[in-house]
Amino acid sequence: MLAIIAAVIFGLALLLDLADASIGSVLIPDTLVTAGLLCVALHLAGVGTSVRRPSFRRRRR
Repeated sequence: MLAIIAAVIFGLALLLDLADASIGSVLIPDTLVTAGLLCVALHLAGVGTSVRRPSFRRRRR
């Protein structure tokens, strides 16, 4: 999920960079690239994945 968010953020940053525009003084393409890289790093670290941890209960036979 974070990888998809990062792809959207990178796409928006690319469009803003190609149009030489910015959304306010905070959302410039450099800020969006940094946010995208943060999402990619979190995705690679395993944050937001739905991996279930094994249960320590014994199964009934």
